[in-house]
Amino acid sequence: MGALKRFRVLATSLVALLAVACGSGGGGGDETQAGPATLRFSWWGNAERAELMQKAIDLFQSKNPDIKVTPSFQEFEAYWQKMATETAGGNAPDVLQMDFAYIREYADRNALYDLKKQEGKNLELGDLLTGLKGAGEIDGKLYGVPTGGNTWGYIYSPALFAQAGVEEPKEGWTWDDYRAAVKAIAEKTGVSGGGNYVGSYYNLELQLRQEGKLLYTEDGELGFDKARLKEFMQEGKDLADAKTVLPIEKGVQIKPAHALEQNLVAGDLGWDNFMARYAKGNPGLKLGPVPTDESGTSGQYLKPSMLLSVSQKSEHPAAAAKLVSFMVNDPEVGKIFGANRGLPPTNAQRAAAQLEGPLAAVAAYEDELKDEFGKTPPAPPKGAGTLEQAFIRITEELQYGRISVDEAVEQFFTEAEETLGS
Repeated sequence: MGALKRFRVLATSLVALLAVACGSGGGGGDETQAGPATLRFSWWGNAERAELMQKAIDLFQSKNPDIKVTPSFQEFEAYWQKMATETAGGNAPDVLQMDFAYIREYADRNALYDLKKQEGKNLELGDLLTGLKGAGEIDGKLYGVPTGGNTWGYIYSPALFAQAGVEEPKEGWTWDDYRAAVKAIAEKTGVSGGGNYVGSYYNLELQLRQEGKLLYTEDGELGFDKARLKEFMQEGKDLADAKTVLPIEKGVQIKPAHALEQNLVAGDLGWDNFMARYAKGNPGLKLGPVPTDESGTSGQYLKPSMLLSVSQKSEHPAAAAKLVSFMVNDPEVGKIFGANRGLPPTNAQRAAAQLEGPLAAVAAYEDELKDEFGKTPPAPPKGAGTLEQAFIRITEELQYGRISVDEAVEQFFTEAEETLGS
C-alpha cells in the first residue's frame, strides 16, 4: 500500500479518536485471572496471513480451552478505519494489531491498556530480542509488544562491486567510502552506484543516531536543526548532480518495483527484510554494514514491524495478555508464521521459524549485530507519518531540481511546525 494512502488513514484515525473520552477507564475485568473469557482479536493482513493466524489461534485455544478467540481482519486501510470507529465508540477489540507509527496516538487517548500490569503474570517478555525490549513503552507504560522486527541495513550486489574493482563494504567503512564507491561503480560499470539516500528520512535518522541524536526527541520534537538537514540534503543533491546515483525519474518510472530488483543500482540502504523481495529478481544480493563516521557506532536498532496491543476497554485484560504472550513466545507460532509478520521477536520463535534463503541471511545479519543495536527510539509523535510523507515529497522536488536545498529545508521545517504543533 502506498505511503500517501497509509497516512490519509492516520488522519481519519485522528479525527475519529477525538471522540474517545481521555479519562475513560478500563473495562473493569479481572486483571489477574486469565479465564474463562471470549476475546475479540483484530489484525490487518491478507488471506494468507489470516490462514496462518487461524492456525495460531487454534493452537492457543487447544492449550487454553477456557479462552475463546473471535478473529477479525481487514486490509491495512480498512483496518485502521475500523479501529478508529470502534475505538471512538468504546467497542475496540480486546487484542489489536498495532503499528509503531500509530501507537502513541492511541496511547495518548487512553485507548490502550498498560501491559506492565500483566508482566510476569500472564505476559512473559524475558525472551524478547535485546533490541526489541522496551519497544511499545511510552512514559513508563507498556502499550504494545512486538511480533517481529527488522533493522536498517545496506543491501548490495557483490557482482557489481567486483566488476568495478571496488572492495565490498566492510565493518568501519565511512560515508566518504560510500560516496567514493558509488562514484567508482557508476563510472566503471554504467550502473548507478546506489539509490539517492536523501529521499528517505530513515537515512537521516541513521546518521543522527550515529552522532548520538534522535530523529524525534522524547518530547515529540524534531531532533535536528535546519543546518543539519541542509548538510544531509546537500550531500544527496551532490550525488544526484554527479550522476552517481539512480536518477529520480527512473526511480519513479519503475515503481512499485525497487531498483535493486532490476539490477539498476549496485546497492541501497533500506530495511533488511526487504532483501527477500529484492532477491526474487536479483538473487546474488548480500547484506553489509551501514556506513558510519563514528567508530563502533552504527546507529542501527531493531524496529518493531508490528505490535500487539490490548484495549483499555477490554473486560478480560488478563486473558488478552495471555494471548499476546502466546503469540510472541510460543515456538510453534514462530514456525507457523515464519517471517510473515517480520522476523520473529523472540529467540525461541526465531529458532523454530526455519527461515531459508534470503530470510536466513537477514536473520544471520541481525544476529551478528545483536550486541551493537542501540535502544529503539521513542514511539514517533502524532503526525509523524504525515511528516514522513512530506519529507518524501519535498526531497523529490529537490531531486527534480524544482527547488533548492535551502528552499527544501525551509519547506520541511514549516510543515513540521504545522504538523507537530497541531
